[in-house]
Amino acid sequence: MIGYHAVPEIADAIVKNIKGFDTAKAMKAMVASATYAPYGHLGDYMKLGYVPVDKDGEAVSKTVEYAFDDWTIARAAKVMGDEATAKTFEKRATNWRTVFDKKVGFVRPKLASGAWREPFDPAKAGADSGFTEGNSWQYSWYEPQDIGGMMRELGGDKALVGKLDAMFDAKVDPAQYADVEDMAGLIGQYVHGNEPSHHMAYLYDYAGQPWRTAERLKQIVDSQYRPTPDGLVGNDDLGQMSAWMIFTGLGFYPVAPASNEYVIGRPFVDRAVLKLPNGKEFTVVTDGLSDANPYVGKVLLNGKPLSRSFLRHEEILAGGELRFVMQATPNKDWATRREDRPFTTTPYGG
Repeated sequence: MIGYHAVPEIADAIVKNIKGFDTAKAMKAMVASATYAPYGHLGDYMKLGYVPVDKDGEAVSKTVEYAFDDWTIARAAKVMGDEATAKTFEKRATNWRTVFDKKVGFVRPKLASGAWREPFDPAKAGADSGFTEGNSWQYSWYEPQDIGGMMRELGGDKALVGKLDAMFDAKVDPAQYADVEDMAGLIGQYVHGNEPSHHMAYLYDYAGQPWRTAERLKQIVDSQYRPTPDGLVGNDDLGQMSAWMIFTGLGFYPVAPASNEYVIGRPFVDRAVLKLPNGKEFTVVTDGLSDANPYVGKVLLNGKPLSRSFLRHEEILAGGELRFVMQATPNKDWATRREDRPFTTTPYGG
């Protein structure tokens, strides 16, 4: 909504080798969108590396969303062999760091002078907060291209898990956000009714604790989706509330479009068949699905154990079967190694 978000859709299509359009013209249009200085204080963003809050009341949200969009341009450019464009936008994709204050562990508003705006309250939302329909609790996680980098800034795996838990478990009176548009469906400071929060439950995978992702996903599905006229807790912007449930129901989710990876959570269906455009089928099967078995015991891809907590796009396109075996207790050995965790631009460590 506040970035140039047609860009990641087009870039993702290029990275996935989807045909039917002129990729050179598409790249030209994406770069034009990302460098049109009059739009959304992009001139300041290109000059300073961030949008200053004394010029834009939604500055932090714009900065981190621009940075993600930039990363998708870099990914598409690399696929197309355009190394110069890739290099330019890889650098811009790190701009989330310009507004991340590791002393407090949050993204926060910064002035044009380069100083942090004081005082800072990560729970502040609304007009001139620096955030769009949210606060720093939601937008501090918006580096889907570089969760490993954000994790290093926080202090490693345990710090990431601790901060995620602090967000989900926070004691929040929803009335304090009653006047802020789309801040609905609160679980602590997690806001399922607004889409910038939608990848957060999957971030436990990045810290090597996929069983925690499974726990949070069940908590979200049980509390945020009901078969009633008011069954969606927020605005189904372009179908995103529904799309989240469809992906999550299948057991995986595209945390970082243009990475060609889907982060594995846990399924909510016994069986589903994806009829692919190449004529093949990809089937998801769940053994032992019940409230008594909320955890993934093991994952099999075409009958072979899958040790990692992500699925590749080409593995889906190849057709076959993804089988989940559910159990009552967490499997704390599955997908814990760093090499078995999802994509991040900054290597895991620290």
